[in-house]
Amino acid sequence: MSSLLLFAAGSLRGAFGPLLAAFQAQTGEAVEAVFGPAGLLRQRIEAGERPHLFASANLAHPQRLVDLRLSPRVESFTRNRLCATVRNIAGLTERPLLEVLLDSRWRVATSTPGADPSGDYTQQLFERIERLAPGQGVALQRRALALVGGPESVPLPVGRPAAEYLLNSGQADIFLGYASYGALLAGFPELAVRQLPPPLTIEADYGLCLLDARAQRLAEFILAEQGQAILRQQGFLSL
Repeated sequence: MSSLLLFAAGSLRGAFGPLLAAFQAQTGEAVEAVFGPAGLLRQRIEAGERPHLFASANLAHPQRLVDLRLSPRVESFTRNRLCATVRNIAGLTERPLLEVLLDSRWRVATSTPGADPSGDYTQQLFERIERLAPGQGVALQRRALALVGGPESVPLPVGRPAAEYLLNSGQADIFLGYASYGALLAGFPELAVRQLPPPLTIEADYGLCLLDARAQRLAEFILAEQGQAILRQQGFLSL
């Protein structure tokens, strides 16, 4: 029997490793997973590729496939949160995070808006900062560097999270990305993960859509308690 094909957001790679292993152990069904920026994966589906299931870091990309009548509906299946990973130096860790972000001395990197939902969530952050500090959010948005997750972005070295690679290779001082990477990034003492304060908290809603009925059991497993428990263990938030 051929394996199921899953397209999934890159931020799910760490969590879906044990989740898919548990699914295969329970059902005997193998899953081939393709990870990448959800917007680019959605474009591949629109261009004719046909995975059995699509798991996105937002709801908009799977909803687009529903609108195109490629899937019956979108199911929310987990949540994440935006955070800032910084170089572990006093100038980046001791002052309030908003002050650090607005200090033009520091290079702020993000994922690519449109192609990668993480980049879209950072745009929401900039808009929220603009409402709190008129002119400052726009200035931050203009100087932010979209270094990963785009169609022309240089691929990340295998096994290195974006925040760690960009900061340790000297390309940025701050990376705005997902809090689910916190446990992994804690293993790098030269970095520090900082949570956005409540006025700036940006939450990410993840959605999946079924593209072939053969993946129904996989979708149900992700939504059921065992799949949800694995996602929580991997740093994702409960629905």
